[in-house]
Amino acid sequence: MPLKPVAVNSLRVVTYIDGFNLYYGLKSARFERYLWLDVVRLSLNLLKPGQKLVGVKYFTSRISGPEDKRKRQNTFLEALGTLRPLDVFYGHFLEKPRECFKCGYKWPGYEEKMTDVNIATQLLVDAYENIYDCGIIISGDSDLVPPVDAIRKHFPQKRMIVAFPPERRSDMLKNACNAWFHIGRATLDESQLPDEVVKADGFKLTRPLTWM
Repeated sequence: MPLKPVAVNSLRVVTYIDGFNLYYGLKSARFERYLWLDVVRLSLNLLKPGQKLVGVKYFTSRISGPEDKRKRQNTFLEALGTLRPLDVFYGHFLEKPRECFKCGYKWPGYEEKMTDVNIATQLLVDAYENIYDCGIIISGDSDLVPPVDAIRKHFPQKRMIVAFPPERRSDMLKNACNAWFHIGRATLDESQLPDEVVKADGFKLTRPLTWM
C-alpha cells in the first residue's frame, strides 16, 4: 500500500509488532477472520494527523508444529514479504518438553525465544540512530518495559506508545509508555490483505480457508 503524502514536519513513526502476541490475542478474541492482516496498512490506520510512517518491524519465529500450520504461516509470511515499508525479524523455537504435575504424563512442547530481545534491540538502536520520533509497540508483553524505560530516560523527546492487541494488556507496559490504546475490531477489519496477493514473480498467494 503506497504511503500518503505528508507534511515535511510530520512526526516520524515506526511500529514494532510482536507477531505471536498479536496472533494469540486475535485467537483469544475469536478474531480469526482478521488474521490475514496487512501490518503496514494496520500501522497506517493507527497514525494520527501530523504523523508519517517511516518503518514497520514485524517480529516472529517460524513454527515447528504440524505441516498444515507451517504452510499457513509460510503463506502469510510470503504475503507480508510483498509489503513496504516492512522488515521481518526472526527468533526461533526451542523444544521444551511439558509434563502434567498430577499424572506425570509428558509430551513435546515448544517455546518461542528471542522475540522480546529482538524488539528491545531494534527499539534502542533506532532511538540511538534517530530513526523515529514516536515508536508504537504492538504487544502486551511486560518484558518490553526495560527498553521503554531506557528510551524515555535517555531520549526524553521521543514518545513511546503501546497499542494492545485484542485480549492482551500489561499495566506495567501501559504505565511505562507515554500513551496506550487497544486495537479495535474496526481497525482490524480495515487492515486486511486482499484475498489474493501476487508476488513479484507472479506467484499468487491465497488467504487460508481456516486458521484452526
